[in-house]
Amino acid sequence: MSIPTKRRETGELALSRITGGTGAAVVESLKDIAPDLAEWVIDFSYGDVMSRPGLDLRSRQFATVAALTAMGTAMPQLRVHLHGALNVGCEPSELVEVILQMTVFSGFPSAINALNIAREVFKERGVTPGAS
Repeated sequence: MSIPTKRRETGELALSRITGGTGAAVVESLKDIAPDLAEWVIDFSYGDVMSRPGLDLRSRQFATVAALTAMGTAMPQLRVHLHGALNVGCEPSELVEVILQMTVFSGFPSAINALNIAREVFKERGVTPGAS
């Protein structure tokens, strides 16, 4: 593993603020097979991109949830980022709206799958889309 840098520290802080322990667990799970990828997640994804000043963390999480929903192939990552969105102040009803909007761009299957993941996350967190 490389020497810690300001970029790494910034990335670790953003990762923690957004995902709590779940993101760190994902990074840790990569270290035995692809330690470089684990570093890239922290340094690039969170240190360089998610920490940019142009958008607040709520906006970044809305964009991330939308992208992962539209992909339709990244449900484990969507689960992490739905938790992250709640962690940074996104309301469940707002997240449902973002997922619903993706129906237009990615189709019903990806939106339905994303809503099923959202339902599970909301249940785990004890929140509902109608409760703010």
